[in-house]
Amino acid sequence: MSVTRRVGVVEDARYGEHEAPAGHPERPERLAAVASAIAERAPEVERLAPRAAEDDEILLAHTREHLEQVRAAAARAPTHLDPDTYVSHESFEVARLAAGAATDLACAVARGELGAGFAAIRPPGHHAEPHRAMGFCLFNNIAIAARALREREQIDRILLVDWDVHHGNGTQALFEADPSVLLFSTHQFPYYPGTGAAGECGRGRGEGEIVNVPLPAGCGDAEYVGAFQRLLVPVALRYRPQMILVSAGFDAHQDDPLASMDVTEDGFRAMAEIVRNLADDQCGGRVACVLEGGYAPRGLREGTRALLCALLATQTPALPAPVELEPGSTLASVVDRVVTVHGRRNPGLGAA
Repeated sequence: MSVTRRVGVVEDARYGEHEAPAGHPERPERLAAVASAIAERAPEVERLAPRAAEDDEILLAHTREHLEQVRAAAARAPTHLDPDTYVSHESFEVARLAAGAATDLACAVARGELGAGFAAIRPPGHHAEPHRAMGFCLFNNIAIAARALREREQIDRILLVDWDVHHGNGTQALFEADPSVLLFSTHQFPYYPGTGAAGECGRGRGEGEIVNVPLPAGCGDAEYVGAFQRLLVPVALRYRPQMILVSAGFDAHQDDPLASMDVTEDGFRAMAEIVRNLADDQCGGRVACVLEGGYAPRGLREGTRALLCALLATQTPALPAPVELEPGSTLASVVDRVVTVHGRRNPGLGAA
């Protein structure tokens, strides 16, 4: 199917004003690598200026106490909110700018003003829980955007795909009882933050709408792409999303210093093409992606390039050839574990 694509990108020098302590991996220089990949496709994308989120937007996902804690921490900066999560003098305003950019991008895509988009923002967000910051994250950017989609755009079924190497515990905490968001997460397990076992599948009305795909250290393109083919695709076809959001972390890349995975640019491209294919099939191509982790320059550059390649394609990408499910393989073990939890709710789960 031929698709006319208007793809929006958010970049802003102010994201560098969230200043890192010496040696911290979540540092402003990360965005230089992302920017180099965006520059390769600059004539093809539309630039969006970010807007700072208002307090009431942040409160869609966070408690008032948490909002004020981050505001107060910036006033007395430099400081830390936990051993990993620092706050500099400008961090509160930069975090508001990240949340506002994610929200505006998602809403523009939902309204059809853009076909798709990518927000190259920091600080990242998916570890931030309703009541606390953690894991480099101050506010949960993609969760705020998802809540805004429901309130402003009447989007009732959002598929949120999180391929960051770390489990998005904050996103799960926010949506585990909410059937308006289906969270599909691939992540190294066991690993920080310790959540994301396959048996964590939601509760109450949201039971079954959290699909965790825990992957052992050492997984690469075959395991990630195979999991998307055999698990994400049937889950998405059952859920029939009205829009797709992506927590696009690139720390599963083989170079990343904070993880032990082996994904290449080809692997990220295949995952992005599967998501794009699902978006074109299920929800008019509407997909908005938000930068999460990624701490190796090459990984950030290659991951961003792969994502933009899929988003900007003028034809719906063909699905990659199915990864073989060899008995006894890591992929087979992972698929079996997820099918045991979710197979009853999702016809065809585990099949290519």
